Amino acid sequence: MTAGLFVYGTLRFPAVLEVLLGRVPDLVPATATGWRVRALPGAVYPGLVADPAGVAEGLLITGLAPAERRLLDDYENDLYEPTLLSLDGGEKAWAYVWKDATEPYDWDPAYFSEHELAAYTENCRLWRGSYGTT
Repeated sequence: MTAGLFVYGTLRFPAVLEVLLGRVPDLVPATATGWRVRALPGAVYPGLVADPAGVAEGLLITGLAPAERRLLDDYENDLYEPTLLSLDGGEKAWAYVWKDATEPYDWDPAYFSEHELAAYTENCRLWRGSYGTT
């Protein structure tokens, strides 16, 4: 069985997944001890960084087709490193780990949902519309 994908930021929102994948795959709540979801300088989306005292909350996506996973890899770009993590409960999952500097505070998904999600989803729609045409 292929490991699922642990999502902790914008990909945990069904509206974003629907735009990018054309569907919302199975989502199960999950946590990863030893990791933290941090705000990024000048960005509305977060980055996952190692933190021995942290616990990252997110969702486990299962049942992604290989083409869907490639699309998400391309969407996340080279500022993230796909990394196989151990989730709490013993399951392994891939996650996009941030490779650059972060802010000294955690990302706030409730704030994102209320203030940024609509515009972010529209940007995803534009990206998806141009995906594979370059």
